[in-house]
Amino acid sequence: MFPFHSESIFHASTKSHQPTFNTNYLTGRLFFVSLLLVFVLLQNGFGADAADASLSGKRPNIIIVLVDDMGYSDLGCYGGEIETPNIDALAANGLRFTQFYNQGRCCPTRASLITGLQPHQVGIGHMTAPPGKPLGFEGPYQGYLNDRCMTLAEVLKSSGYKTLMTGKWHLGTDDKNCWPLQRGFDRYYGCISGAINYFQPGGDRGLTEGNESIAVPDGFYATDTFTEKAIESIESAKTQDDSPFFLYLAYNAPHWPLNAKWSDFQKYRGKYKGGWGELIKARNQRQRELGLLAPGTQPAEHPGPQWESLTDKQRDRLDAVMAAYAGCVDSIDQNIGKLIAYLQQSDQLDNTVIFFLSDNGACQEGGDFGKGDEAMVRNPPLETTDGVRIGLHWAGACNTPYRKYKHFVHEGGACTPMIAHWPAGIPESEHGKLVHQHAYLQDFMATVLDLSGGTYPDKIAQCQGRSMLPLLAGGDQPIHDEPMFWEHEGNAAVRIGQWKLVREYQKPWELYDLSHDRTELNDLSATESQRRAKMIAMWETWATQTGVRFPKRFNMYEHLNAMQRQNRSEK
Repeated sequence: MFPFHSESIFHASTKSHQPTFNTNYLTGRLFFVSLLLVFVLLQNGFGADAADASLSGKRPNIIIVLVDDMGYSDLGCYGGEIETPNIDALAANGLRFTQFYNQGRCCPTRASLITGLQPHQVGIGHMTAPPGKPLGFEGPYQGYLNDRCMTLAEVLKSSGYKTLMTGKWHLGTDDKNCWPLQRGFDRYYGCISGAINYFQPGGDRGLTEGNESIAVPDGFYATDTFTEKAIESIESAKTQDDSPFFLYLAYNAPHWPLNAKWSDFQKYRGKYKGGWGELIKARNQRQRELGLLAPGTQPAEHPGPQWESLTDKQRDRLDAVMAAYAGCVDSIDQNIGKLIAYLQQSDQLDNTVIFFLSDNGACQEGGDFGKGDEAMVRNPPLETTDGVRIGLHWAGACNTPYRKYKHFVHEGGACTPMIAHWPAGIPESEHGKLVHQHAYLQDFMATVLDLSGGTYPDKIAQCQGRSMLPLLAGGDQPIHDEPMFWEHEGNAAVRIGQWKLVREYQKPWELYDLSHDRTELNDLSATESQRRAKMIAMWETWATQTGVRFPKRFNMYEHLNAMQRQNRSEK
């Protein structure tokens, strides 16, 4: 494990670094950014010599680590009890964002992250079409990445970066033109489709290397193998030349089926017998202590029954499914430790920017009480995605202190932990601090353009994000003064400044002042009716321009079921 390994974010040892911004500022855009960084360095008390030196180094390597279905409060540095010392250490020696937004679901998040656009703009307004089941039309809901966008890999490859990916793609299955190698990546190893079995992926959810299906190797465990292949890819790129690399490491964990290793499962077995109420209370208290929440912030009301009303047998099974989930998160942290150790040993850590985040909030799919038990962890079914799921009640606790979960765009569905770590670029005086300015997935494209000196074509839809470099440099001014929009399955939101308008499908719009109400408990629709009406109009204009099926929602699964019913009736 790398030396930052620590039980607590506040007790991690900090390696001393002279803050430098090792970026190749070749364009006018980057010249402006370089001046901004010099200003920030000087404001933070660093001399002109250090500032000048920071502009002469090599461009940084860039790593984006995306995990799947992890809740806001699962990491230790975000209030959780799950042991995540390696990720916590990244935060202790970097920055934690408290208001970073995803798209509330797997595919739409991946679409926005990799293109800098709304998912509807790139063909994934809902989800990707299942293997062998094309939806039969084109447009915002066609179910695969279209050719009217640029990916991070395409932009960075054109800038001289080696582009590497391991893990979950989930941006289109049947047409190889939208697979990683055809969308800018030099190397790919992982699962093209969505959820997979951690031990033995199979069927149309098997493994792919490059453009070819491959057999599952002996000893395969998705979280471990994806990390090993990522390190192998970096090492291979190093032997070719000294070009910087971009790695997109997209774990399938902790998405269902929760195939925890037995040893990781046993580590947490019995620790959740206090129930979701006790867990929410403990996590909320730690979040306040860490400064993630304003004093007095109350968590959203949990929808579940009182833990004491359940039988001993029910509580024991529920403890087991949550232990499986915690084991999967723990395994991610172990592998982040392996990746960081490799970067440190190969003298690449200092000038590597690492971003860590989740694609949506914890997942309520699996019914109120989840699925599976200890026996299913001990002897998991293979070559299938059947298995353990935590269900709605545990998901609500994992998203403490927020409302809702995956699928929704209330804070519990769309607000993710996001950590940025860059020893050569984030001033040491900023290490361990919180970034309270809001940002979102589309900002990655703008940020990597600034980091790499890359250019974005002007003949396609323009990147909607803003560069996060001012925030990484310690700036405290908002990078967004424009509205940010969401829509998924009719769940919708718009945020502008401190105000957020949000709704569940077929329910009234709600209005919140997030500067005083991060947990969305006090709907101000009645007292701020004019603001509410104005924001509704803004969202409707955006929805029309973006191709949202407004006012009706689009759900791919409902569409496929309707097609099947029609086909049966025609026979």
